[in-house]
Amino acid sequence: MLARFRQAQEPGIARLRTLAAAGALPPARPGPRLSLAAVLAAPPLAVIAEYKRASPSKGPINLALSPEDVAEQYARGGASAISVLTEEQHFQGSLQFLERMANATGLGLPLLRKDFLLDPLQLVETAATPAAAALVIVRMFETDDALAGMLRTAESLGVEAVVEIFDETDLRRARTAMGTLEQAATPRIIQVNNRDLDTLRMDMDTSARLAAFRQPGELWISASGMSRPGDLAQMRALRYDGVLVGSSLMAAPDPGSALHELLSEVRP
Repeated sequence: MLARFRQAQEPGIARLRTLAAAGALPPARPGPRLSLAAVLAAPPLAVIAEYKRASPSKGPINLALSPEDVAEQYARGGASAISVLTEEQHFQGSLQFLERMANATGLGLPLLRKDFLLDPLQLVETAATPAAAALVIVRMFETDDALAGMLRTAESLGVEAVVEIFDETDLRRARTAMGTLEQAATPRIIQVNNRDLDTLRMDMDTSARLAAFRQPGELWISASGMSRPGDLAQMRALRYDGVLVGSSLMAAPDPGSALHELLSEVRP
């Protein structure tokens, strides 16, 4: 499945390369960015609520809800941050959703650009938006050097990288790449995805197994498969700093109310 996601990125990367050759890449957004790392570091458990219009496993999801609707509902429901799926072909996303959701909330919630990014130019594009962070999936990169280059570009642009892993091999590669970063203060954010995007298979034990490998100075997120308050309580007990929840919230008539209910066991 990841091969299909890589292929879907090719037209966008070609467009960015044409812009780069013409000196016409969008400039970075001025001013300081919000920090996803800061909300992850704040107890008891950060919840990154996701705006997702569709997925390969579930098809269309609640298309009637606009980015503005969902941003306002998530802010009301207690989200710590918002993940915005921008991939167009398989998830019906758009880069424009980042700006729209930032304008809708006005509450200072960090935004995570979630996509299948492959090229440093896509991070330059991200830096022109209000996104605080961008997803970098280890398995999208064939070499450790390419992965490390992506993380260094994010660091240079002031965009926090959320480095996604599925197993112990991914974790080793992530740490090797993070070791090339120049600034000791650059956040080391690791996201464990319980859904293997090569196979689309879900295994909630993935987060429990990999939690044993956490090291000091890292911020960890568990993503996918959480739909009950007890799921969040379990991740808090495993010492995860945050969780990313999407499909179960977006499938609800009111995602904000669904988020409020989901938080019932981890928020006072």
